[in-house]
Amino acid sequence: MIVGVPKEIKPHEHRIGLTPDSVKILHDKGHKVIVETNGGFEAGFTDEDYQRAGAMVYSNARDIFKDSEIIVKVKEPQMSEVEMIRENQIIYTYLHLAAAKELTLGLMKSKSICIAFETVTDDKGRLPLLAPMSAVAGRMSIQAGAHSLEKNQRGRGLLLGGAPGVDPANVVILGGGVVGENAAIIATGMKGKVYVVDKSKERLKELHKMFGDKIIPTESDNTDLKKLISECDLLVGGVLIPGAEAPKLVTKEMIKSMKRGSVIVDVAIDQGGCVETSKPTTHANPTYIVDNVVHYCVANMPGGVPRTSTMALNKAILPLLTKIADQGYKKTLLGNKNYLAGLNVYKGHITYRGVSDAFNLEYTPAETILKSN
Repeated sequence: MIVGVPKEIKPHEHRIGLTPDSVKILHDKGHKVIVETNGGFEAGFTDEDYQRAGAMVYSNARDIFKDSEIIVKVKEPQMSEVEMIRENQIIYTYLHLAAAKELTLGLMKSKSICIAFETVTDDKGRLPLLAPMSAVAGRMSIQAGAHSLEKNQRGRGLLLGGAPGVDPANVVILGGGVVGENAAIIATGMKGKVYVVDKSKERLKELHKMFGDKIIPTESDNTDLKKLISECDLLVGGVLIPGAEAPKLVTKEMIKSMKRGSVIVDVAIDQGGCVETSKPTTHANPTYIVDNVVHYCVANMPGGVPRTSTMALNKAILPLLTKIADQGYKKTLLGNKNYLAGLNVYKGHITYRGVSDAFNLEYTPAETILKSN
């Protein structure tokens, strides 16, 4: 199979779909890999690294899209890329379609086969291709939040971990999943006072066993969320409904109750955000103020650490990619229900319920349409 890896063009996105090590694995199995020149440069991978691994280096994305059977990216196709996607071409990347109607309609029109990293599951219902980037984003959320609390960043002027004789900052983490767990790792390491809010008693028990008294597990149904948020200095939004738009757990009224200079880091912004006042920002201009509260809503947080992120991502995405390359997408997806869950758009049809519900579009079960085509 011919695998194409274009350079990412989303602003301040420095990751790349495949590392040279991944390219070598595909090349050794007899597949052809095409990489755009300087595509991996910001992640620390040169064109020479890719050529030594067996890749061909192309000078532009248009030729990569023209010659490839499957396109491997990191971020969702930008609209200029959607125009280059061919009918029956496989797109394998993060899509986050439930928060992107124009992209969804564009991919439907292209009649391509779109497999989203973020909706592939495992036997325990987890999201193994989303997990590495959620872990990175969770850890970065505390770094970003701590920096945003500094006065010259328009924050409260607090050191997250406090100082001798001075209390640490109150950190509230919404969601005890991969983002929340990793945020807690850094927040507790920085000596913050950390609340983790989740609706699952079992998950909170797991986290308490993991962190002990370093966190305060808080069941969402049994707490006054508005009061908790009003008292926090740093709020991290890490809630997720797989493949669907994030629920708006934090209302405008709650924001108004927060302290001047407190900080929100909405990691769920890729899926629309879990805070009513959230809107996507970039690494170049990461924050804005609403009601005296600093909002950090960078939609591609792991892009700020592209080498770590690319290497972590490749460990997760390579097994499915090699199966598709070796045996084709139909056999691969129909042979594994967890892989099948990754199919979001198929030749003009929406095959993921969360996306169809978000835009009131017709839903077609993935298995049904694959077997009939």
